[in-house]
Amino acid sequence: MASSINQLSSMNWITVLIAGTLIFSIVQGMIRGASSSARYLALMATEGAAIVSGIVLSWWLSSLASPYVQEWLVKLNIVIPSKDLGLFEQFYYTLITAVRDFPLLRSGILFIIGYAIIKQIIYRLIDPFVGGWTRDKVQDPSRHARAKRPGFISSVLGGVIGTLSGLGRSLLIIAVLFIYTTFLPQTQITPYIQASTLYQKGAATVINPVAGEFLANQLPVFTRQVEAELNDILQRKYEVLDAQIPSGIAEAAKEVTLKGKTDEEKAKLLYQWIGTRVTYDWDKVNLYEQKKIWKEQTPEDTYATKKGVCIDYSRLYAVMARSIGLEVKVVTGLGYDGRGGYGPHAWNEVYLNERSQWIPLDSTWVASGGNWFNPPNFNQTHIREV
Repeated sequence: MASSINQLSSMNWITVLIAGTLIFSIVQGMIRGASSSARYLALMATEGAAIVSGIVLSWWLSSLASPYVQEWLVKLNIVIPSKDLGLFEQFYYTLITAVRDFPLLRSGILFIIGYAIIKQIIYRLIDPFVGGWTRDKVQDPSRHARAKRPGFISSVLGGVIGTLSGLGRSLLIIAVLFIYTTFLPQTQITPYIQASTLYQKGAATVINPVAGEFLANQLPVFTRQVEAELNDILQRKYEVLDAQIPSGIAEAAKEVTLKGKTDEEKAKLLYQWIGTRVTYDWDKVNLYEQKKIWKEQTPEDTYATKKGVCIDYSRLYAVMARSIGLEVKVVTGLGYDGRGGYGPHAWNEVYLNERSQWIPLDSTWVASGGNWFNPPNFNQTHIREV
């Protein structure tokens, strides 16, 4: 009993999945027989052709249409209103401006819409040629149930056809796993997947020669683009939420930065003012940690109470900075906790025209001492959210 349990625990379940898919397809083919298995194989091939054609055409059309859609949205001159927005309005302005400004998101949405339409068109075009034949037994379960059991020769031929179907399904599983391991090489499950002997053979003999070099070269670039765009979309959410700048906050920002001559001087004056005027709200933290109650507050609330947590510091900084003409972002991610770990955190980035660059700052940490206005080690203590 113990030896059986040890054998099960030492088994690679990726290998079991791939082998099981192949065996299932062979048995299924033998039960159906040659004629029915051929129909299923034809249906599978038709579906595969429709999917591949749909993906290729949708990718091409979305790339072609993307600049025209952006141009059309720019001409609409959509501006986030400086007022308190309802939930639907927040969603609308976040989505429409993100589609306008972020190319990956725009292309992705166009691709999904295009794929849904193109795939249906392809099905309608090929259906008259193969639809009637494949539907004969594949899509009529009652007729299939009434059919006679296949003879020996038919079962053998069905098993051969089932083997072809199983190989196709197994390669599809291997391809998905190959993309996963290439895209996320640092995850704990990646070495386990790569330890499977069947995965190794399929990836080495089929997937890697066909797409390995392309994925290895393109995926890291694509990953960085996705990370950057996700950060920008999160930033857009806070821009929409905090589009309304109360007059009292705008007046305070103007007074605080009165002595500043450059963008950097103004940005630093705001950083010091918020960091020394706002106190960290430990009661809010305890309420969330102990009772899971999150006390949402606006920048106006933070300005009025002079209390908040990191996201409140960052949102208030962003609103005050925008009110005096600075371009600023709210950045979320992880911050060093001083005890060897990292916890959820938020900070800002502000654009300095005189330097033509974005620089980071953390007004929440002003009270803890040290310089957190664009220090050289900032990225060691702050990790962007992906």
